[in-house]
This record gives sequence, C-alpha cells and structure tokens, in this order.
Amino acid sequence: MSHNTARVLVVDDDHHIGELLTMHLDEIGLKVTHVADGLRGLELALTDSYDLVVLDVMLPGKDGVDICRELRKRSIRAPIMMLTFRGEEVDKVLGLEMGADDYVTKPFSIREICARVKALLRRTNGSPEEKSTKVEVKGLSIDTYSREVTLEGKPVELTSTEFDLLLFLAKSPGRAYSREQLLTGVWGYTSSAYEHTVNTHINRLRSKIEADPASPKFIQTVWGVGYKCAA
Repeated sequence: MSHNTARVLVVDDDHHIGELLTMHLDEIGLKVTHVADGLRGLELALTDSYDLVVLDVMLPGKDGVDICRELRKRSIRAPIMMLTFRGEEVDKVLGLEMGADDYVTKPFSIREICARVKALLRRTNGSPEEKSTKVEVKGLSIDTYSREVTLEGKPVELTSTEFDLLLFLAKSPGRAYSREQLLTGVWGYTSSAYEHTVNTHINRLRSKIEADPASPKFIQTVWGVGYKCAA
C-alpha cells in the first residue's frame, strides 16, 4: 500500500495536538481519523483497518498502554506509535513491552513525527512488485513479501517492527550489530537515547521465537557489542 492511501488512527484527547497531527499527516498524503477517547479509539482499531495507530498514553476511558496491550492480544499487527508528556524510562519501556513500535515524548517536532510515521509505513508496506523471498535460519523461515514468519512450520505472530528487526539480523547471520547500528538500520534513528528500544524489542522477539529466551538459539548477545543472528 502506498502512503497516499495509508490510513492512520490518532487517539489523543488534546484537540490541538489531534488537529496538528491530522493536518500535517494529511499534507503528506495520509488519511487520518482522530478521536479523543480511549474506548472509542480501541473500538475503531479493532473494527476497522488502519495502517498505523498513534496512541497518547494518558487518555479518558482507557489509557494508551492498555489499548496497545489489547490490540496486540487481538493480533492487530498494525504499527503502534505512542505519545506522552512524560519522559521517564519506565513509561517508554512499558509501552514498548506491550508491543508498541515507536515512542515519542511531547513536545515533539512535527517534522520528526512525520518522518517516523513515513518510516513505519515504508517498512510495513512493501512494493506490490516485490517478489517473494524467503530467509531461512535453522528452521526459522521469514517471507519478505507476505511478512510472515514460521518456526518449524508453525506461524509466529510478530509486530511489524519485530519482523523488521528479525529480518535485518537474519539477512547477515553471524554479523554482530551494535544497538546504534540496529537503531539506524531498523528504526532509522541515529540517537543513542533510544537504545533501550532495541533491548526491549530483542526481549519481545526472543520470547516469541526462542524455546529458552535465557539461552537463545537465534538472536544472540555479543557482549560489549550488541546482537547477532546465529549463522
């Protein structure tokens, strides 16, 4: 799906921020729906089809972390970007552990958030002309076109960013990447301030593909460097 048909759901009770996001995301060719209530946002996200969900953490009715948790429990795979005024590490990690793909602290640069939205959509929506390619690692099969993963023939449910992280590592088995390199290669960031994002997604990924996450077979820690996919 191209950006000019992509649908974005913004759930934020700050009407100024909602209007600002709606206006600027519309300018880059996205179709935006904005609601201010958490329960209504959850209802729309579950009953309609969106390519991206932008969630404020503090919401009336149901907070953003609970909405994120519920969407992932219902196997909604659309990327989720979370917004909050609070910048504490615990808030960021909690949102990411619930399955969020990105986390932006208010006040934010509208240029930065538009760039992140475009990056999330670009990673999720491959070109229609792209041919199906499979990457195989020790019984783990990654289909780059359908964006599906199977382990010993059984499907594995991954979020869009978990899929991108796994594919990035699996394309170069045995090569060690630093957290900063993974941020740049998968998320498109250059700031070390977001390195906790890598750690959290690695942990979530391991919980889904490893028989024993404490002794990983696929995604291994390279001490003093970062992570690698087993060759």
